[in-house]
Amino acid sequence: MNYYLNKEKDLTAQEVFPGIIGKIIHTDAVTIADFRIKAGTELPLHEHPHEQTSTVLEGRFLFMVNGVKRICEAGEVAVIPGNVLHRGTALTDCRILDVFSPVREDYKQ
Repeated sequence: MNYYLNKEKDLTAQEVFPGIIGKIIHTDAVTIADFRIKAGTELPLHEHPHEQTSTVLEGRFLFMVNGVKRICEAGEVAVIPGNVLHRGTALTDCRILDVFSPVREDYKQ
C-alpha cells in the first residue's frame, strides 16, 4: 500500500460536473476531493446518501443546505448531512475541499 501521494503528480484531474474539476482520493471509508470551481458555476439542487463537508480554501461560494443560504469564504465549512437537498454557486473562482462518507463510487474512474 502506498501511504503517501502527491496530488498534482500522482492524480489525474477529473471533471465531475461542468466547471468543477478535481483531484480525488478514495480510501475504504471516505472520498476526498480537491475541487477547482470556475466562477459562475451553478450546482443544481440535489441530494445524495453521502455525508459531506465542504471546506472553502479559496474564493466565495454560495451554499444552500436544506433551504438555508450562506456565502462561505476561505476557512469556512458547510456540513451537509446525507439525503439533504443542497445546491451552490461559485461567486468567484473557488477551491473547495470536499469530504464524503461513505465513498463516492460514482467519482471513481
